[in-house]
Amino acid sequence: MRISELSRRSGVSVTTIKYYLREGLLQAGRQTAATQAEYDEQHLRRLRLIRALTGVRGLSVSTTREVLDALGQHAGDTHRLLGLALGSLRVGEEPAEAAPEATEVQELVEELGWDVHESAPARATLAETLTSLRSLGVPVDWRTLLPYAHLAERTAALDLDQLDGLTDPLEAAERALLLTVLLEPALMALRRMAQENESARRHSS
Repeated sequence: MRISELSRRSGVSVTTIKYYLREGLLQAGRQTAATQAEYDEQHLRRLRLIRALTGVRGLSVSTTREVLDALGQHAGDTHRLLGLALGSLRVGEEPAEAAPEATEVQELVEELGWDVHESAPARATLAETLTSLRSLGVPVDWRTLLPYAHLAERTAALDLDQLDGLTDPLEAAERALLLTVLLEPALMALRRMAQENESARRHSS
């Protein structure tokens, strides 16, 4: 396809596509003339993933390039590929300094039998959340989170079910990213609605 069709099908402007080509985020097309090139489905999939990484995850162009390079190195490892795309695995960064509650997070992970990388950003988020809750006088520990973790397991299974049948690694990474990031507000909205319904069930006369 010509660059104009690539733009139409991807929803990315020709100007932006040319910028991605200059920055090395998108590989060059097959040259057909001095100023013309042809692009294929692989370009389209990569362009959609670039758009998801920059637009949905909000990554910078330089960080997006690092993620794409890492994805290329691990194209045969679906687990690592999804981790890099979703940000659950870091690219070129040292793990953040562990919070005091990091040991509790490890206890939670071990209790659940989860396989979670030691430098996963979500670990730090969980530890910081426990710290914040305690500073506000809420008596929580990792055991408090166990029922929520089991619900999260079921949600994760539903997420990954939607990737079944996808054989192209770039398409799988894009789908996982969109489902994870764009569904999160919907999941939060469902939680709020369920809380309202539960409150009505318990307290309405």
